[in-house]
Amino acid sequence: MNEIINILHTNDLHSHFENWPKIRRYLNQAHSHYQEKNEETILVDLGDFMDRFHPLTDVTDGIANTGLMNQVPYDYATIGNNEGITNSKQHLNNLYNEAHFDVILANLLDNDTKDFPKWAKPYDIKITKEKTRIAVIGLTCPINLTYEPFGWTALDPLETLSRWLPEMKAQADIIIVLSHLGLPDDKKIAEKFSEIDVIIESHTHHLFETGLMHCNVLLAAAGKFGQHIGEVELTIVEHQLIAKNAKTVKVENLPTDIKDQEEIVRYQQLGSQLLKKQLVGSLPEKLEKKTSLMAFTLEAMKEYSGLEVALLNTGTILTDLEKGNVTKKELHDCYPHPMNLIKVQLKGRDVKRLVYEIERLRDYLQNYQVVGMKFRGKYFGEICYDSLSFCQEKREVKWCDKEINDDTMYEFVTVDHLSFLPFFPTMEIAGDIQIISPDFLRKVVGKHITNKFS
Repeated sequence: MNEIINILHTNDLHSHFENWPKIRRYLNQAHSHYQEKNEETILVDLGDFMDRFHPLTDVTDGIANTGLMNQVPYDYATIGNNEGITNSKQHLNNLYNEAHFDVILANLLDNDTKDFPKWAKPYDIKITKEKTRIAVIGLTCPINLTYEPFGWTALDPLETLSRWLPEMKAQADIIIVLSHLGLPDDKKIAEKFSEIDVIIESHTHHLFETGLMHCNVLLAAAGKFGQHIGEVELTIVEHQLIAKNAKTVKVENLPTDIKDQEEIVRYQQLGSQLLKKQLVGSLPEKLEKKTSLMAFTLEAMKEYSGLEVALLNTGTILTDLEKGNVTKKELHDCYPHPMNLIKVQLKGRDVKRLVYEIERLRDYLQNYQVVGMKFRGKYFGEICYDSLSFCQEKREVKWCDKEINDDTMYEFVTVDHLSFLPFFPTMEIAGDIQIISPDFLRKVVGKHITNKFS
């Protein structure tokens, strides 16, 4: 018996709801179309559907995003880092309570139970009308710097596949990987596991308009922000895969409905209104983003962490904070990034080296555009210090106005975003880095406003 299996896939929407009405309409229509043709259809999302830069996502802790996904007959979803490490454990445990789809995730364990989270399963077997068995497994990017403090353990993807693939192969005719790993990891998987037929990928925002064949494994990827929708077509004869093809659909070219813009605006307004209702405190004077607000933010980071030195880049602060009442809406506008505070421990000689790295790149980074890695602004800006200083003429670094001892251990607070960038290798190579808490920078500043001016 011959059959066609159509896999429709989305990835890395990042709460870009301006594309959602078109995506929803296309997926629902395509699903109905293939059903009318008596062709099997599987709908999947590859993670990072949510992003807390959008006020509605932030104020609902992603629950609104799950509601939007329920508007489409998704069969499966896996999680991205925005679901996994921008939510507290409680928020992630509640994120899919009302989901109409299965969450597939094989490489995340709950540290309390030493088992998979209650809302996910490592893989699933879907049996088509013609009795072809399709195994689907999900993987997410194992960023343990942030998963571990939140109560999770992210497992190595290759080891995870080695564990589950034999069991899946014994039960299935076709194996599909839902990957929030991206390149080059997905190519490594294709090279090592010939039993895999298709890897639908995400995370690194690659766009394969007609797919990419690697070691006889089809890689499919649909870019970012809902700009494209992906489709994979599998041709099956007597339960054997004889052809596999991929394509993408450009969302910009899809027809617009007269009500689309109204819906998009409504999401933004609702999120903003809900955040606006939550008062944080009142400022006695205006704080300007490059001067007084930067000083206030560094002060907040020091108070929260209990450390005496802090550093932060100016691009992290997007707006001033006006005199008077400050709500969570103003804080979200000012600090939209899902950044956590980290404590970095370095020997004195490495503190000096880090400062030299910062100063060497100071001019270059001022107008450097950053995309991703928890950054939701535009330009990196320049790094500002609190209680750390550098004298260019003497090439001298001081800690709290004192000379630095090369062999003494020092600790400072900054944001995890800086540890993800390639510009400051000393931090990663020589530093002991720990997440301080699940609170984002905006919440840290909000607590400081409340404590200082209430």
